[in-house]
Amino acid sequence: MPPPDFDDAFRARLHDLFVWRRDVRHFRTDALPDGTLERLIETACLSPSVGLSQPWRFVVVDDAARREAVLDNFTTCNAEALASYSGDLAQRYAALKLAGLREAPIHLAVFADHATDVGHGVGRRTMPEMADYSVVAAIATLWLAARAGGIGMGWVSILDPRKIAVALEVPADWKLIGYFCLGYPMSEADTPELERAGWEQRRPAADHIIRR
Repeated sequence: MPPPDFDDAFRARLHDLFVWRRDVRHFRTDALPDGTLERLIETACLSPSVGLSQPWRFVVVDDAARREAVLDNFTTCNAEALASYSGDLAQRYAALKLAGLREAPIHLAVFADHATDVGHGVGRRTMPEMADYSVVAAIATLWLAARAGGIGMGWVSILDPRKIAVALEVPADWKLIGYFCLGYPMSEADTPELERAGWEQRRPAADHIIRR
């Protein structure tokens, strides 16, 4: 079968997807249709991985007690983060909504399995962190696939990864890469929420390029 032709119209729409992909914190509480999350994860598993090791492990957190443990951990870590700021910055931080853990219908923890022998270690001898990066690539794929389906996704990083791993009872060789909320967003925007809140401004690509 010949490869598909990705024409200018497709590339323009793909760029729109990148522009409108947002880190969502405000969710509607209605559930996603049955099978939606599974289809998104199937798409995520099309991502590249070092040595074809496919080290991603997706933990769907449905249990109410485990969700509450995650929320409690976020509350503790967020209070510690707030205490690290002072003055105007502390006030601005306190006003930010940094997670949708209560509202989002889906909680998803994504781990890297450092013990997997799939791929026979190709590409990981000198850079073992490539397993983690492979999982990040899968997360990015899932995020774009979700947005293309009108589904919001938010990364909750204000957590203690060791306590989250304990709360979810995962194997010791699994490393938490990200904890995510998924659901239908309350609203859509083409700029990051932190930019809209005045926390930080997005910088042009030229600021991040170095030539040697």
